[in-house]
Amino acid sequence: MRAEEEIIAGRLPGDQGQPPHHRFIVTVFGLYGRHSGGVIPVAVIVRLLQELGAEPASVRSSISRLKKKGVLVSERVDGQSGYALAGELEEHFRTGDERIFFPRPARAGDPWLLVSFSVPEAERSQRHKIRSGLGRMGFGAVGPGLWVAPAHLREEAADYVRRNGLEEYVEFFLSQHAGPGDLKAKVAQWWDLATLEAHYAAFIDAYAPVLAAWQGRPGRDDQTCREAFCAYVPMVTQWRQLPFLDPGLPAEALPEGWKGEAARTLFRELHTLLGPLSARHAQRAIYG
Repeated sequence: MRAEEEIIAGRLPGDQGQPPHHRFIVTVFGLYGRHSGGVIPVAVIVRLLQELGAEPASVRSSISRLKKKGVLVSERVDGQSGYALAGELEEHFRTGDERIFFPRPARAGDPWLLVSFSVPEAERSQRHKIRSGLGRMGFGAVGPGLWVAPAHLREEAADYVRRNGLEEYVEFFLSQHAGPGDLKAKVAQWWDLATLEAHYAAFIDAYAPVLAAWQGRPGRDDQTCREAFCAYVPMVTQWRQLPFLDPGLPAEALPEGWKGEAARTLFRELHTLLGPLSARHAQRAIYG
């Protein structure tokens, strides 16, 4: 699980001890290192990260750390040293892709998933594992042993429980809110909406000008693709924390003027505009 912990730390907001270039490496491998053999030569990783402003020595240090954590494995490609993502992480990245690129906000009337758990005091480490796992998936805490999220997280939550051997402590229930309290008020108690909206606002502030600068810009020449790569990878890196903080809460349960939908729209437009150009630059660098 050390490898997954390293990736999860890279999508948590705030200072988690990971410099930006370290997170960029994971993003680059997640976007471009999972196809055509998945091996990226070290020299190419260094060159791509230099384009994002990182020093070669820092990049090599981060690569070494990711190898030690089990995120990357050494490979050879065309006689050169290279790295690929560890095969056992593919399912983790696939789940992440769904969250990041294909979000599924719940609708009014959709069921909720309740996760109830009870752990003996002598096994408190298991309690921490349950709480931290649910929190990282975006669940809200109703009480000490009762957490809630939109029901579409059921498969992801069940997989986490199964992989961590927590089945004996946990029960799942699908439910509808039936009062007596106001659901919007309850959601505001169960999730830290103010902090979440601040993250959405920061994303909008950072990338609305980027979208304005790229809209209507012609060309697919090498320089344009390189500039798209330099904008797209940091954008995805900043965005990928948000779908794990917001599990797709229904609009009807959120405050008026909620910035989440505007942020999602901005991400989709940037992904559509910059993604293909960035991929062209990265694939040219990796595969020639």
